[in-house]
Amino acid sequence: MGRLDINSAGLLLFTDDGELANRLMHPRYGVEREYAVRVQGTLGPAQLDQLRHGVELEDGRAAFERIEATDPRPGGGANRWYRVMLKEGRKREVRRMFEAVGARVSRLLRVRYGTVELPRDLRPGQWREIPNPVKLQKL
Repeated sequence: MGRLDINSAGLLLFTDDGELANRLMHPRYGVEREYAVRVQGTLGPAQLDQLRHGVELEDGRAAFERIEATDPRPGGGANRWYRVMLKEGRKREVRRMFEAVGARVSRLLRVRYGTVELPRDLRPGQWREIPNPVKLQKL
């Protein structure tokens, strides 16, 4: 479900169930998407506040439901990791939101889509069937 651009990686879901696909992707269902995002530099309090409360993009206002720094290193460093969550998936939305506050995304990984989390031991190019697809139906 949901495309990832060429510069992004992470969890992809495939289904041949059209109704399920619609429930997972359509904004009215508010299915959460969570990303690990590496940003060049550190975001200041004002930038974080903007991302939480909304920034204007060319296709409308957008805000993260949640954003938190996940890099334990205090200060310093050229890059900082954040976890962000949103409930829609517009084209390149995460990258565009960071760009709107003057930040540059250097890495973007989708780590969760709804109730499905990317297994830490699943390497790029590997796949798994979801053992209990019924849990997807409850989204």
